[in-house]
Amino acid sequence: MKISQRVAGVEYAIRDIALEARKLQKQGKKITYLNIGDPLQYGFQPPDRVKEALIKAVKDGQNYYASSEGLPELRQAIAKKEAKKGLQVLEDDILVTNGVSEGLEMIMASIVEAGDEVLIPGPYYPPYASYVRLFGGKPIEFLVDLHSSTPDLDDIKSKITEKTVAICLISPNNPTGVVFSEKSLKDLVDLANEHDLYIICDEIYDQIVFDEKFTGIGKVSGDSPVILLNGFSKVHLMSGWRVGYVAFNQSKRLELLRENVPKLSRVRIATNLPVQYAALESLNGPQDYVTNFVSELKKRRDYTIRRLNEMNGISCSNPKGAFYAFPKIEHNKYGSDKEFVTELLKETGILTVHGSGFGTQYGTGHFRMVFLPEIPILQDALDKIEKFVS
Repeated sequence: MKISQRVAGVEYAIRDIALEARKLQKQGKKITYLNIGDPLQYGFQPPDRVKEALIKAVKDGQNYYASSEGLPELRQAIAKKEAKKGLQVLEDDILVTNGVSEGLEMIMASIVEAGDEVLIPGPYYPPYASYVRLFGGKPIEFLVDLHSSTPDLDDIKSKITEKTVAICLISPNNPTGVVFSEKSLKDLVDLANEHDLYIICDEIYDQIVFDEKFTGIGKVSGDSPVILLNGFSKVHLMSGWRVGYVAFNQSKRLELLRENVPKLSRVRIATNLPVQYAALESLNGPQDYVTNFVSELKKRRDYTIRRLNEMNGISCSNPKGAFYAFPKIEHNKYGSDKEFVTELLKETGILTVHGSGFGTQYGTGHFRMVFLPEIPILQDALDKIEKFVS
């Protein structure tokens, strides 16, 4: 029977590549999974008080449909958190979502018409392009220098047309670890204002930064139309619980979105209520677990990047945030990055993701790996990668 072409064309490289790994695993091959950015699969856990808040909510009978917009107390706590980063939002400007991905889907459904174009930083996190296409739009990649973490403004200007409706900013970035400076953010905001574009800013990794202080979009945006995406999967170690949020700043240009996006939250009824109590506890309690998490990640990043740059035929920029390395394959005898990661998997059992899965324009010729595992596991994996490329 027939299915829609918009669904037939959807791809998600991070999980698609894992299908081959599972086949090999069933055949008895040991697989080291370095493909997915889920800290909880590598031994990290939310603090006990957060788990206990979830259990308490269930035991206390908080098991009914929540408000479609989200738990009021959680939205208030989110508003306080974002205010500390410079973004002034009201409780009524926040929608709690089933992870950031649902929030992204809601926003693209609300702003993209057939033929519209959305600027996204290349390489990009796959759902950005997928959701733009799903609603009939065209994702347009713009260049970001991986070593300097700066967007190419001339490249962006050359790609803005009368069809462009929004620019997406992901900082810290997945898959590259790029973190935009305050100046870069200001330049991007000014450019968006000049062309009357929505600014969609994803800050899911906002506290996972290693070398410089993080600057949030709220510090430079003023009354520009900013749509913020954030959540609890990464920093707060709650990936499997699926809780994120969309926040609109107080720009008058967002009035129609404020009025209409909540309709989509009502159509899908509600998000998980007990999990929202856990998210509330994660924001209200001590944050030392986040500090410890980031401190440990920095050690793993430093080790991983050093090892990669010591390999023949591999080079890697130093990620300033998140938990991904995005090495460049300097000499690829396999012809494509997808063939590279496939052969690496078959020969060594190391599962990574081909760079072209994050956009063929700027991702091709790379692969992505996480540096979430403990250093002995990373050492074993990197030893095998080094032997493979040599």
